[in-house]
Amino acid sequence: MLRNKPRDAAVYGVDIGKTTFHVVGLDETGRPIQKAKFRRDTLLQFFERAAPAIVGMEACGGSQWLARKITALGHRVRIVPTQFVKPYVKPNKNDLIDAAAIAEAVTRPTMRFVEIKTPEQVDLQALHRIRERLVTARTRLICQMRVFCLEHGVAMRQGAGAFKLDLARVIADEENDLTPTMRRLLSELWEELRALEGRIADVSREIEATATTHDVARPLATIPGIGPLGATAIIAAVGEGRQSRKARDLAAWIGSVPRQHSTGGKTTLLGISKRGNPYIRRLLIHGARSCLMHLDRSRDRLGAWLDQLRTRMHPNKVVVALAAKMARVAWVILNKPGALYERRDPAFV
Repeated sequence: MLRNKPRDAAVYGVDIGKTTFHVVGLDETGRPIQKAKFRRDTLLQFFERAAPAIVGMEACGGSQWLARKITALGHRVRIVPTQFVKPYVKPNKNDLIDAAAIAEAVTRPTMRFVEIKTPEQVDLQALHRIRERLVTARTRLICQMRVFCLEHGVAMRQGAGAFKLDLARVIADEENDLTPTMRRLLSELWEELRALEGRIADVSREIEATATTHDVARPLATIPGIGPLGATAIIAAVGEGRQSRKARDLAAWIGSVPRQHSTGGKTTLLGISKRGNPYIRRLLIHGARSCLMHLDRSRDRLGAWLDQLRTRMHPNKVVVALAAKMARVAWVILNKPGALYERRDPAFV
């Protein structure tokens, strides 16, 4: 038996915690009519008995699962980025004030919301997060081994590939100044590095296998600079792209468009905004840099456009512009079933 029975609220704001949840209900005029605190096991019982309403919550750990559960009960769930809730928080912050701020934020007509992800998207995103963590650990391990060698007067070539080729030679070289203890430590770290690389390869193969069987990932992978890794990362984060009304909105969400600081009718454009998902932005920019170096200009319609940009822009700006264009093409493929990137000859464009 619930102590806090649902009232006729039009909007609920939920402040998510690990074990306790604070809920504030607003009527149609925006006036708070209910404030309650629930455990994890009683929160869903509350919304199961409540009349269908708008339920808002911040984007955080556990919000996706809770959003799917409450949506299944007949409510309309809106997930708001944390930075957009902050302006509505009243002084003397506490959990109930946060819940009231969330309820007020989700009622704004111009508010931006996070798309509710499917369990498959969450699993795919988890694979990318695991791979990113392993790659970061590999980089840190290589840097540590490189510094250990420098402390004994042994300089290694730059780049992970060159380092791995040189390390075995350095350990086996008895003429350098490495001590027996350092040789043993480097050998142990080398085994750790090999294990990390094997784990990264396993996760990458799982991601690539998903890309080959996914109906949307395959056409996304046809875009220059977006391979299986980029295609699955976009699907995991963006889904069907319905939160973006047009292609430029997706490029802006990724953070590859200029940041603006205009006033008095004078337009001032700065560097890229770097908003949104930094992981996808990094993948797109790396892919764009690869295209700039290796794309066959004579057999792809992007070739003439890239050559024109190169004549009047720094190569780094060209890379970012190409990454933004790749995001726009990805939006078209996500929102128009059957769309593909066609590598048409420039002469027939």
